[in-house]
Amino acid sequence: MEKYDAIVVGAGAAGLFCAAQAGQMGRRILVVDNGKKPGRKILMSGGGRCNFTNLYVEPAAYLSANPHFCKSALARYTQWDFIDLVNQHGIAWHEKTLGQLFCDDSAQQIIDMLLDECRKGQVALRLRSEILEVSRDEDGFTLQLNGVTVGAERLVIASGGLSMPGLGATPFGYKVAEQFGLNVLPTRAGLVPFTLHKPQLEALQTLSGVSVPALIAAQDGTTFRENLLFTHRGLSGPAVLQISSYWKPGEWVTVNLLPDSDINTFLDAQRAQRPDQSLKNALATLLPKRLVEVLQALEQIPDLTLKQLNPRQQAQLADSLQRWQVQPNGTEGYRTAEVTLGGVDTHGLSSRTMEAQAVSGLYFIGEVVDVTGWLGGYNFQWAWSSAWACAQALAAE
Repeated sequence: MEKYDAIVVGAGAAGLFCAAQAGQMGRRILVVDNGKKPGRKILMSGGGRCNFTNLYVEPAAYLSANPHFCKSALARYTQWDFIDLVNQHGIAWHEKTLGQLFCDDSAQQIIDMLLDECRKGQVALRLRSEILEVSRDEDGFTLQLNGVTVGAERLVIASGGLSMPGLGATPFGYKVAEQFGLNVLPTRAGLVPFTLHKPQLEALQTLSGVSVPALIAAQDGTTFRENLLFTHRGLSGPAVLQISSYWKPGEWVTVNLLPDSDINTFLDAQRAQRPDQSLKNALATLLPKRLVEVLQALEQIPDLTLKQLNPRQQAQLADSLQRWQVQPNGTEGYRTAEVTLGGVDTHGLSSRTMEAQAVSGLYFIGEVVDVTGWLGGYNFQWAWSSAWACAQALAAE
């Protein structure tokens, strides 16, 4: 049987980074993954350019049943630490919007950096390896792979969540947690587009591809201000992806389609200048023409001239444009979700080491844990920070 100091399950962001760090601190590490290539989700991220962190990372940007859990790891390995590593590898990057950092060239650069760091730590990498069984005795953990048995004192689960099953996502990490008696919180798709009920979808389908700046609010009061994109299945875009993590089935979301405009002041000014102008044409200077036409067909915008629009109608119009109520039918699910909400309950883990409190030598890092960040590099930073915290623990004992 091959023996290691620690086995890391998952050759994604958290797994590779943890292995590299622990390897460079003298530990003999094996990374096991079921895929053909390491870092498959990294390669797909950020439109192929990997949104590897965010300048404004803070604990408030993370959802968890235990909201204080992420604070220690995020404080001990920050976005600035990871940016330093990226710079050391000569990877050019840029800020896109809202502190989101992307590679200038390709997400492959981040994968290559992680693999280079693993080589420095003499990390062994075993791909296309299905784990058939995990067991534990006084010597540590034993994994039965397809064709070989490996063992280690420590086992790190960095297998990710259920999002993007096409890239090999499985519930493996949750099953290991349950096998060893850890609580696993219910999971659901996060950072995911909304689908709409059929009548509304049919009315809005012609807007597929239209994008507008919007302020979107969940029923709990959480708001995000970014672009909203109409699709042939429903609603997407950064604002929708963000709010989807806070939405629950059956709830409504409220959309302000004109977050930068005082609609009443605008209409009053337009009426003074062009009283005979149609309301539709006036609004088309603020919103995409196709959207105005659809809203008029839905009778949310009356077919009137500005001088015909009375105060009551104007108030109703302002309300429908700036407090548009949408009740999603659901989401597109794990197939297109960027992350998985829920997962291994952090109440059973050490926030300093990521080790299971009741199972010595068993660690959980990255997306498999019940810590989910906002869109925009926050989830990658959780991968780096939780992996670093775990690696320090692996090397300290």
